[in-house]
Amino acid sequence: MTTLDNRPNTALLVVDVQNGVVDDAYERDAVVANIGGLVGRARREGVPVVWVRHSDEELVQGSEEWRIVDELRPDDAEPIVEKSYGDSFEDTDLEKILAERGIGRLVVTGAETDACIRSTLHGALVRGYDATLVGDAHTTGDKTAWGAPSPEQVIAHTNLYWRFQLAPGRKGGTVETSEVDFRG
Repeated sequence: MTTLDNRPNTALLVVDVQNGVVDDAYERDAVVANIGGLVGRARREGVPVVWVRHSDEELVQGSEEWRIVDELRPDDAEPIVEKSYGDSFEDTDLEKILAERGIGRLVVTGAETDACIRSTLHGALVRGYDATLVGDAHTTGDKTAWGAPSPEQVIAHTNLYWRFQLAPGRKGGTVETSEVDFRG
């Protein structure tokens, strides 16, 4: 349904699964394993995998915190988008990468749910993409000390509201890892 012309393809988008982002994240190991399974499936099915990596004063480029977790290894042919804003499209080459590959639909995974995942989902939808969130393949850290809901509630709420996101000619949606269909 994407509103982007000549963009029939789907990509798996892996956002900020970096040591300093997910080390203490909710259900970290299960989420990383689900992402790893999806990466493997995407590769076997010939679906592009696009990685996103954040940097800022806490995630300094080249540092251990900035590195993608050891369990996940980008292939040399897979692009890594470097970003410094929540929305993976802002001031990056993500749109160019997706356009070159004819991608109009994104399957989104990664971290953090209440920051870069939400920003990227909304950024994709407003730019004309269909954006499917994988409900058991994103996570966040505990921010209850600052008044936020628990990570479990943040994830559940995001999964719920994204399930019903629509815009003219575009759609959101939430599925579990076992339900991901890269073709439709």
